[in-house]
Amino acid sequence: MQAFQQEREQALAKTALALMGELGVAPTPDNFELFYTYATGSNLTLGQTIDEIISARRPFTSEVLDDLRNRCLSRARTTQALDNASTQVSATLAAILDKLESAGRDAGDYGRTLSEASGQLDAGHSPAELRTFLDSLIAATRTMEVRTVTLEAELQQSSQQVNQLKSQLDDVRKESLTDGLTAIANRKAFDTEFLAAVAEAHENGDELALLMLDIDNFKKFNDTWGHQTGDQVLRLVAQCMSENVKGRDTVARFGGEEFAIVLRRTSLDNAVTIADQIRGYVESKRLVKKSTGDVLGTITISIGVARLGPQDSPASLIQRADDCLYRAKRSGRNRVVSEADAVFRHIDAA
Repeated sequence: MQAFQQEREQALAKTALALMGELGVAPTPDNFELFYTYATGSNLTLGQTIDEIISARRPFTSEVLDDLRNRCLSRARTTQALDNASTQVSATLAAILDKLESAGRDAGDYGRTLSEASGQLDAGHSPAELRTFLDSLIAATRTMEVRTVTLEAELQQSSQQVNQLKSQLDDVRKESLTDGLTAIANRKAFDTEFLAAVAEAHENGDELALLMLDIDNFKKFNDTWGHQTGDQVLRLVAQCMSENVKGRDTVARFGGEEFAIVLRRTSLDNAVTIADQIRGYVESKRLVKKSTGDVLGTITISIGVARLGPQDSPASLIQRADDCLYRAKRSGRNRVVSEADAVFRHIDAA
């Protein structure tokens, strides 16, 4: 059986690698996981999506592969983890109930022993008989004490198991909201945080700004140096963003090489200052290829900045920030464009 399983896994691995080669997909561990899972047929959503892409003859770009991972694998991992945790919780609760039921039976037996003792004491007995009776009562009491201590220890252990399961569920929740490559918030987390931030700002009259960021010429960089180096670029940019915002703000990977930052209680001018600080910080970094130590060059980013208006919906604010980002790209890249800029108004009028 084990030999058959190994043969099957090897055959699936060969199938996955062969398909990746045919489709021009880089043989990275993350990509291999996608196509190995596809080859097993265990993930219906992934299978249907990849089949559609192949049928439409669309290329498997890094953006497409990232989207597949986020939509198909992350959800599957989260579901499996939740199922495992749910099974463990059910087993732990069943064990606790069994222990409490057993403790109830022990308490009932001890109560009956005490009732019998009361009746025995009311009757006339010789001192020797009373002594024998008291010895048995003391023995029953000690047995009950041992059982109580044992139950307390078992319940303490069960409590620890429940706390461990709670911690595991917290980890699953965090993982479901975290981008696996960059370790910042993923699109799902961004959507949740952004909707809450907009609602809160409207309710309290707070200022709110949104930054949309994009890595300049990322595709060219990826094609030249490979996907692993491209992943390194994404991680570096995410780190630069995280180091230049406050804890109340949300830094997220919006999709592909595009990022978003929600700046709570921040004016447009201050948001532009933060954006330019991030832009300069990214530009100051030198990307080094880990395998050779070669300096690959400078990374630049373009940023669009918009602020929440009284009539804005979440969608309209994203659209305006994205328009600013687009204009930053068109006007030369490696720059910040806000909705208040003269450059923005001039391009709009043109």
